[in-house]
Amino acid sequence: MRIGELSRKTGVHERLLRYYEEQHLLQPERRPSGYREYSEADVDTVRRIRSLLAAGLNTATIATILPCLRDEGERLVPTCSDLLADLTKERERITKAIIDLQTSRAALDKVIAAAPADVAECATSGATARFTRA
Repeated sequence: MRIGELSRKTGVHERLLRYYEEQHLLQPERRPSGYREYSEADVDTVRRIRSLLAAGLNTATIATILPCLRDEGERLVPTCSDLLADLTKERERITKAIIDLQTSRAALDKVIAAAPADVAECATSGATARFTRA
């Protein structure tokens, strides 16, 4: 199938499919005309890529772990022994990012809570806030 059909089957824009190819996540065959030729297996590969991106992994990491995953219905199953260590490291990175974001949100909550009543009322009533320099 050509790239347009793969795009329709997966819901992924053609530009993004080309990017996946640049990142070595997809390796379509090339016709003598230069057109890309994708297989049905590429549909599943794109779905795995999308799942891993949604899990917070970057394309470089996905490129290294993709060959070590297989689909079992709705879940991905690791097939290489060293993959679990890599996935655990990625999970730790994501956990740290979540903690950092929660810390940032808590700091913003404190600033928001410190707002004078008239400023808070303006903000909640939908009025446009004006910034003035003191």
